[in-house]
Amino acid sequence: MPKQTPSQTVGPFFAYGLTPEAYGRAGVAGNNLLTDSTQGERIRIEGVVYDSNGAPVSDAMLEIWQANAAGRYDHPEDNRDDVAADPGFHGFGRTGTDAEGRFHFDTIKPGPVPGRGNSLQAPHISLTLFSRGMPNHTFTRIYFPDETDANATDPVLALAPADRRETLVATRLDRSGQPVYRFDIHLQGEQETVFFDA
Repeated sequence: MPKQTPSQTVGPFFAYGLTPEAYGRAGVAGNNLLTDSTQGERIRIEGVVYDSNGAPVSDAMLEIWQANAAGRYDHPEDNRDDVAADPGFHGFGRTGTDAEGRFHFDTIKPGPVPGRGNSLQAPHISLTLFSRGMPNHTFTRIYFPDETDANATDPVLALAPADRRETLVATRLDRSGQPVYRFDIHLQGEQETVFFDA
């Protein structure tokens, strides 16, 4: 009788292929989602990935997926004619953490997108994290602190326990006139970030 295939973790990664920018090569997706023609408010998302002991994770990989400034995804299934597409923005990015566990994305602030029952979800960025020692990648979201009313009615944010929702809301900083949103990710421990099933 064949034996079960041994389990694997989702990292470490073949970084040269998945995050080749760190090696001076062009990749399929990087951490700069902007072009000269991208519409919307330009922002930076930055943070650090921490393990259960509070130490930075130096070899994690993060992917983001988001709507454009009008709230439309660059995807064939988002075919809403009443929401403007942006040919200068595709909404997908990927980056690895550096030796200090840091990451950043240069992007635009997304607009609200439809949710279930004709409700609107608050502007957010979906984030997937891959790291060594994890049997599966994790899913979370980045919400914006200056969207208080929208956050209060967001159906996905409402799924998180009230005392842990703050782990999904970035902190806004302003640096040289550009909005910067700080979003640290804690894989475990007292400050553990809320993760979703999918």
